[in-house]
Amino acid sequence: MSLMDDILRKRASDRHAELMDRVYRSQSGIYDLSRKYYLLGRDQLIEALEPPAGGRVLEIGCGTARNLVQAAKAWPEAEFYGFDISSEMLKAARKNLAHAGMQGRITLFHGDAENPGRAMPHALRTFDRIFLSFCLSMIPDWQGAIRQALTLLAPGGELHIVDFGQSEQLPSAFRSLLQEWLALFHVEPRKHLRAFLAELDSEIGTRSEFVPMYRGYSWRFVVRLPEATAGPDEI
Repeated sequence: MSLMDDILRKRASDRHAELMDRVYRSQSGIYDLSRKYYLLGRDQLIEALEPPAGGRVLEIGCGTARNLVQAAKAWPEAEFYGFDISSEMLKAARKNLAHAGMQGRITLFHGDAENPGRAMPHALRTFDRIFLSFCLSMIPDWQGAIRQALTLLAPGGELHIVDFGQSEQLPSAFRSLLQEWLALFHVEPRKHLRAFLAELDSEIGTRSEFVPMYRGYSWRFVVRLPEATAGPDEI
């Protein structure tokens, strides 16, 4: 990547960070309460993580750290890390960790899903499980974010994703209203997500499992990396 490409990516990341801070500045304190009833599928993702004892788990786009706290309780023998592009959400996350007594179990960083390696020290750039919960629909280069996440997975590791689906088995009027409402929060369900993961399966040998939930309201995926895989630069 050229210096100019790096500068342009940094500027785009800064603009996205400013947007997310504007969106969440007034919401971070009530985020978990308000999202409880429509971010459906998060707990099922946490139940399916099953990290190895002593393994590392990373949440990309950790928000208020609600998921990390729940996952750390469910899987007490694993190490947990998270990062988010929004400073406002990280403020709420640190408060939540203190309230839950999880400061020693969960480590937070500030960073961008489109360039996650920069968020963390080099020694912490390999994970057994990585998950993204309702954040791909807010990441401009969501395909690039998935590719970047895969570079951080250890051989045999798993990438878990849950996000808004296409509500394909729900009434069309509901789908239209939902999409209009989500757009107010700069959320765009990724209708090509399943096809993109299938392309990666063919391209790099991952194995993707698709789990539609709530009649397509939520889509959940598990992307498994082979035990022996190409190096990160080849993904």
